[in-house]
Amino acid sequence: MNKPAQNLVERLRAAVDVPVQFILRIVEVPRNVKQAMVLGVDMGFVALSLIVAFGYPFASFSQPPGSVELFCAALTMLASAVVFLRMGLYRAIIRFMGQQAIWTIIQAVSYSTLALGAAIFFTQADVPRSMPFVYWALAMFTIGGSRLIVRAGYQARLRSSGKNVLIYGAGESGRQLLTALHHGDQYRVVAFVDDDIRAQHAVINGLQVAWPKDLERLIEQHAITQVLLAIPSASAERRREIINSLVGLPVHVRTVPKINELVGGAAMVSQIQDIDLDDLLGRDPVPPHPELIDRCITGKVVMVTGAGGSIGAELCRQILEAGPRQIVLLDNSEYALYRIERELKDLLLRQQRPVDVFCLLGSVRDQRRMETIFTTFSVQTVYHAAAYKHVPMVEHNVAEGVANNVFGTWHAAEAARLAKVETFVLISTDKAVRPTNIMGASKRFAELILQGLAGEESATRFCMVRFGNVLGSSGSVVPLFREQIEAGGPVTVTHPEVSRYFMSIQEAAHLVLQASAMGTGGDVFVLDMGEPVRIVDLAKRMIRLSGHEVGTGRDKYDAVDIDFIGLRPGEKLHEELLLGTSVSGTGHPMIMRAEEECLSHGQVGVALKELMLRCDAMDCQGITEVLREAVSGFANHEIRHDHIWVKQGRAGKRRALPTETEVANVEKLFPKAAAIDV
Repeated sequence: MNKPAQNLVERLRAAVDVPVQFILRIVEVPRNVKQAMVLGVDMGFVALSLIVAFGYPFASFSQPPGSVELFCAALTMLASAVVFLRMGLYRAIIRFMGQQAIWTIIQAVSYSTLALGAAIFFTQADVPRSMPFVYWALAMFTIGGSRLIVRAGYQARLRSSGKNVLIYGAGESGRQLLTALHHGDQYRVVAFVDDDIRAQHAVINGLQVAWPKDLERLIEQHAITQVLLAIPSASAERRREIINSLVGLPVHVRTVPKINELVGGAAMVSQIQDIDLDDLLGRDPVPPHPELIDRCITGKVVMVTGAGGSIGAELCRQILEAGPRQIVLLDNSEYALYRIERELKDLLLRQQRPVDVFCLLGSVRDQRRMETIFTTFSVQTVYHAAAYKHVPMVEHNVAEGVANNVFGTWHAAEAARLAKVETFVLISTDKAVRPTNIMGASKRFAELILQGLAGEESATRFCMVRFGNVLGSSGSVVPLFREQIEAGGPVTVTHPEVSRYFMSIQEAAHLVLQASAMGTGGDVFVLDMGEPVRIVDLAKRMIRLSGHEVGTGRDKYDAVDIDFIGLRPGEKLHEELLLGTSVSGTGHPMIMRAEEECLSHGQVGVALKELMLRCDAMDCQGITEVLREAVSGFANHEIRHDHIWVKQGRAGKRRALPTETEVANVEKLFPKAAAIDV
């Protein structure tokens, strides 16, 4: 743009800015004073419209009105003031005026015109016949037009400092989103983008609908910072195609909620959010089989341990959807339990569903309390999600991590067997397969406990469900990556080749509930997680969808670097889901039944006895040896990171044999194991 043109634009902006600033000052005036001021302005517009309507047919204003005509004008102004006030013309906030307010103005001006016509008719005033019609048009133009100008000026002022954005999707959701954004100051919508040929070259609320192929040009031409996806009804495959086409563009891609969330009242179009985790995953979730979910839940008393955690909380949400008779939540975190209780009760209140929710504080390692809970509430199905799952954290707290994961499962399962619970489901992990860390080994040992119990005569059906990483959970890399990207980087990845199996938290919970209905006893169910995803590829995708480029040494101002920090304690490059190759189908395309070696109940008891002795003594080396003997594939693990073990200088040293008192205490808990010659 040349200099004279720039100067002209600046002068126009300055000229527009003066009345806008005046209007903004008026906004700060008390409401009753503003209403009086606006009423005075409207009466001025009514008087002006009457004068022009009276003189317009004569092509001049030289003919003065008589006393009758002046009386008609005064009567019209008085009637207009009464009508405008009675119809609430001054209750509407002009800067937020919508379609209903405009319709009110039309009605008010029409009633004012009728008052003028009635006054002319009864007084036989000498005025042109066209006067009421001209008056109506002029009053509408001045009274309604002035409000529209004020609203447009105010909104333009608000959006002048907002971010330039494009709305992808010119359907109903896109139009609703545009209307919502017009009332805020965060975004300034430049254009619509849509691939529907019927919408091309259309103009919606003053904005043109462009082709997707014009995206790059529009982004560069208007300095677009964000693309807002308003395609809630699009299929998952179509959403991925659109998102993939936007990955290489220098814009932050965000979206409105999906159609099921909008229809269910769980979200609104105006709730702009980051790309769904399912879209990051890049594959279609398989819809659940309702008959499988209902089998262990509908009309039953269901309990979830670790209910305040990511997986436990999602299980609770989906269990409620299946209509249990009662749901019992157990967690040792008071805040986590309070949070999920409030969420579930709000959900039940919105849906008006009569389900009793009981929130209990407690530890799964307290067998007496667990058995009391099971018998008191007549629990029929248990989903055992309580565990320590963060690999490095358990490596730094070996004895406590093993005690919680192993003995928490054992006490909860024993209590369920004694209380004759119908179904007990353990939430396991892919890290239990040939584990290289204490967390994975402890979860595999927990599986062995249930497999051993399943071999005994019992009214309880024990099974376990094994799956990989869950996107969006408390330990997921996705929230961490988002925080790092928002902070400008760098994004930290452990290794360039590290890969993981990923699944959305909703899909994982759905499959857990379905798998629990298929078990016959001792089953290890493995969820089909698709192909493993390289963590660095996930990081790059998130960086680009956030509107940044993947940097190399900060060579660009908007680039976000990726730093490789090395594998953390206990981590391995690639995870597995199966110990062997023996696997069978279940009738569900994403749930497999693994055939794996296991220990007898007596062998598990012997190992539990020894493990409890080592945990009580905080003998990390001894804990590792017990796990190594019991868990297949767990070898060559060294205790190097446990904080207490290292601080005491005991790394590499074996503890002396347990004392007689320690052995006696453990034998009380394991009478069968004590009778076995080890």
